[in-house]
Amino acid sequence: MLSDNEIIDGLPKGKVSKYRRKLILNFIFIFFAFSIVVTVFQFNREKNAKQNELIRKLDTYADFTYSYIKKNIDQFHENGYILDSLLAFFPSTDVRVTVIKHDGVVCFDSDFSDFEEMDNHINRPEIKNAIYNGSGHEVRHSKTTGIDYFYYAKKNDLYIIRAALPYDISIEKFLKVDSVIFITILLMFLLAIVIVVYLSDRIGKSITQLQQFAEAAAKGEDVDWDYQFPDNELGAIGLLIVKVYIRLQKAMDDLNTERNKLFRHLQISHEGIAIFSKEKKQLLVNNHFVQFLNNISNEASVTPDYFYQVPEFEPIIEFIDGQLKETSKKEDLSTKILTVKKNGKYYLVQAIVFQDKSFEISINDVTEKEKEKILKQQMTSNISHELKTPVSSILGYLETILTNKVDKDKKRFFLERSYIQTQRLSSLIQDISLLNKIEEASDLFQIENVSINEIVYNAIDDLSYSMRSKEITVSVDIDKNLEVKGNKSVFFSIWRNLIENSINYAGEGSQIRINNYLKDEKYLYFSFSDNGTGIPEEHLSRIFERFYRVDSGRSRSMGGSGLGLAIVKNGVIFHKGEISVKNLKGGGVEFIFSIARNLTKQT
Repeated sequence: MLSDNEIIDGLPKGKVSKYRRKLILNFIFIFFAFSIVVTVFQFNREKNAKQNELIRKLDTYADFTYSYIKKNIDQFHENGYILDSLLAFFPSTDVRVTVIKHDGVVCFDSDFSDFEEMDNHINRPEIKNAIYNGSGHEVRHSKTTGIDYFYYAKKNDLYIIRAALPYDISIEKFLKVDSVIFITILLMFLLAIVIVVYLSDRIGKSITQLQQFAEAAAKGEDVDWDYQFPDNELGAIGLLIVKVYIRLQKAMDDLNTERNKLFRHLQISHEGIAIFSKEKKQLLVNNHFVQFLNNISNEASVTPDYFYQVPEFEPIIEFIDGQLKETSKKEDLSTKILTVKKNGKYYLVQAIVFQDKSFEISINDVTEKEKEKILKQQMTSNISHELKTPVSSILGYLETILTNKVDKDKKRFFLERSYIQTQRLSSLIQDISLLNKIEEASDLFQIENVSINEIVYNAIDDLSYSMRSKEITVSVDIDKNLEVKGNKSVFFSIWRNLIENSINYAGEGSQIRINNYLKDEKYLYFSFSDNGTGIPEEHLSRIFERFYRVDSGRSRSMGGSGLGLAIVKNGVIFHKGEISVKNLKGGGVEFIFSIARNLTKQT
């Protein structure tokens, strides 16, 4: 590549490319094409002019004939042959005149005496054109006389008058275009070739090099310049063009690299980002910005420019307007942050105004973070509340034993109560730990083949004492060989918590039914039901929430943590399934849920 000094101080020397042939051929082709266009145009113009002259002549015959018929209309109706006397006055003795009604019936023909026997002429081309356009002409063979004619037909109020001349050598010569025009164009063509050859020697030595350079530049190729320009003004201009192009090419390459980086960042970013000029015109926007803007706006299908009309953004808009009015330049960037809540979602909106008064708007969906924050606050409050009761009970019992003299039986009673509360506290901590692990560290669970029948009966055995004490029975309808690929402990927690929930709330003497009612290639579908008291309808939508209890006092007295059904739901979700609950018509409640047959490792 030439340096700047090489371009300015010296011109490259070398042999001149053979440009003349291409240049001459290009000029010949262009002028040849131009000549063809002119020739065709002039040919059609001459032909149309002569044809129009012939049509005017026939039009005169038609008008003269119609005027005669109109003046002698009664005699013509009685005897159409009266027109024979009129034809004797026509300058052309071979003109043929035909009078035709608007429905195509022939009333008179000068060349055919038995015109009453002639075919209907409604479908003749010149007659059709006359009917629809007022007049028409056509060159064709006559079926009646067996002669080729140049026909002209004209529609009048009463009749269509058709005048025709035999299409013989005299008419062909009349319509033939003069050949002088072709000779003139040929001479001009030869003269142009001579001029092109002369001019190509004068101006063409740099054209080949510039063409090669232009082709490389158009393709976006890197120009490693080794072309040779002649030592003239055009060559110097070519070298300067190359110099400017090389600089622009480097700048464009750098700019495109940064631009592509920015576009890739914007498109993969989870933020909605838009950049506007100081005139508030859109410069750059990604699809997330449009999506978030439509979610926040009350209007349908809004564009990025609608940002300034959304009421929720008013503090941001006021901030931007204030910054745009500032006349003093600031070194630091001006920013404004706003949290917007709309349709149950939270959005963090940030405006950044740059030194040149252009500005960036970013929108982030922080719904999950906000909900997680609220959930953690509720979780902390609930855990504190749930821990307070057993801890207070344990402290009370132990304080009574330590500070008072109690007999052996009371001491044992207090210790048993403390033990029960300790068990409740341990169960609560285990449930919280399992629930957090499912939600936040599911990738730590081992995935293996799980026998569903084995897990279900393990859960039943684990709670058999409680079921016997309340005379609760269980019927299981699951294939012994049915397996899934999942986690044993999570799967066990699903069944154990469902069974324990029925033990605590279904009532004594209830019956539990567990059924695998459907299966396909991807999922297994289960039904878990009891015939107990059921759940009040107003509580059905919330029973899977953490620490939610239908009857909080009764739940705590039974030792429930309020997390059992939350564990069930999260365990089902962990196994890529869904769960729902409904009251049964005959009494009791039914849980319907699905489990993926082949669970892959969580990521």
